[in-house]
Amino acid sequence: MISKEAIKRGYNRGNYVVGAHTPPAYAAALTQTGSEPGLQRDPVRLSAGQIDALRHVADEVLTGTADVVAWTRDWWAGSMMSETGGKPATPQAVIVKVSTVEQVQAVMRIASAQAIPLTVSAGRSNVTGAALPVRGGIVLDVCQLNKLIGVDRESQIVEVEAGMFGDVFEQTIQDEYGLTMGHWPSSFGISTVGGWAACRGAGQLSTRYGKIEDMVFGMDVVLADGSLITVGGYSRAAVGADLQQVFIGSEGTLGVIVRLRLKLHRLPDYGRAIAYGFKTFAIGLEACREIMQRGANPAALRLYDELESGVQFNRPDLNVLLVADEGARQIVDAVMEISQGVCEELGEKLDGDAVFERWLETRYLTGKSAEGFKRSPGFVADTLEMAGRWSDLPGIYADVVAAINAVPGTLAGSAHQSHAYVDGACLYFSLRGEVEVERRAQWYRAAWDAANAVLIKYNAALSHHHGVGLLRAPYMQESLGGAFDVLRTIKRTLDPQNILNPGKLGLSDARFYDQEDR
Repeated sequence: MISKEAIKRGYNRGNYVVGAHTPPAYAAALTQTGSEPGLQRDPVRLSAGQIDALRHVADEVLTGTADVVAWTRDWWAGSMMSETGGKPATPQAVIVKVSTVEQVQAVMRIASAQAIPLTVSAGRSNVTGAALPVRGGIVLDVCQLNKLIGVDRESQIVEVEAGMFGDVFEQTIQDEYGLTMGHWPSSFGISTVGGWAACRGAGQLSTRYGKIEDMVFGMDVVLADGSLITVGGYSRAAVGADLQQVFIGSEGTLGVIVRLRLKLHRLPDYGRAIAYGFKTFAIGLEACREIMQRGANPAALRLYDELESGVQFNRPDLNVLLVADEGARQIVDAVMEISQGVCEELGEKLDGDAVFERWLETRYLTGKSAEGFKRSPGFVADTLEMAGRWSDLPGIYADVVAAINAVPGTLAGSAHQSHAYVDGACLYFSLRGEVEVERRAQWYRAAWDAANAVLIKYNAALSHHHGVGLLRAPYMQESLGGAFDVLRTIKRTLDPQNILNPGKLGLSDARFYDQEDR
């Protein structure tokens, strides 16, 4: 089988604690930093009276700068560069911890009544700065809103509070109910179920089980005025626009997700893996397209370019494709038969079991790793995941890698295809640079600008599953075109004071919309 212990391999190391967020590795090596903010603009400071009011309705309120820095620290390269440069990203805020939906509503009413910015926070595994309180105010920590409410066994639907961490959630439904959600993001052990929905995440087996937006059956959301609404709750419906999808992926800008109903699957009892190598990445993409369009949907369909195949599989001469599946024997065998037939026409057969085992051990070496590169204080690495049509993907791959490599200071750009569909796929690019320490932010933005210019040219999705946050904010209006005004209209309607996670999704961070925004 692929899932459970196999996919969890690699999480239980270092200072990882089950059911808790894990500070990024750089935090342990930090020297003393000041309280001057690196990524905040005119942060809102709460009065003593406002803090007292919050203490009356919350479990705990933290106001010390060191606590705020620790409880807002995330995994975004922009935050890391700021803090290791001596300026914590967002040191000005108040951390408010809650454990009930009623407390969320009470805190939200205080924020609404006094126009206090409020940013929802949980596992803080995000890599785009999506949960950074850029305008200060309240950081609402919902990690203790973490109960599993119940399971409808017949319908295979679980109800759970938004703050439950992924490892605890999955282990519980497997051990107590013999079910799985099949959602295995790389941040599985340090992210929460509410965070998965808020950022529209994807797991490593999404080609079989789907992305999070396919898994949510219904949700409860607290709006900016403190009211509680329920969205979704149907297998399918024709009752107007899908309001549930408005909130999935909204990154806390439209409401606070507090409870979710999620679709589950029976635990698989059978699994297989095969692997092939191709002379070019484009040929490998063609194989993936054929597999999907011939009706197969293996749990993992992962194609690595030559650079990443060298890092992961010691095969820098090939573009390695791993095909792995789990489930009922009849279905898995049929998927493998289709996949094998396609790959034998285009590539070279490899030892599938060996490649799969190697993948389990090394899948985190690509991306942000310095593997194969000399690490120095000026080393910067990040990942960019996007989605496009099959007809565009070979060109997107070539153009994005070329654009990244053309930025002075770049060490290497590379990519793998990580999630596939009948009409297209996600390419997961890696950006690595090495410059003078004081030029890190400059190189980083130049690399992102170059890559996203290509995506906009191809009309591709800027993100497949990491989301927007602060990182992709500069590209949102050009990417969405006229539809960006629709997004702004929805935001103004649901959050007229712009207090919910301001500055994300490319939207304004002003507390009150000025005339231009209106």
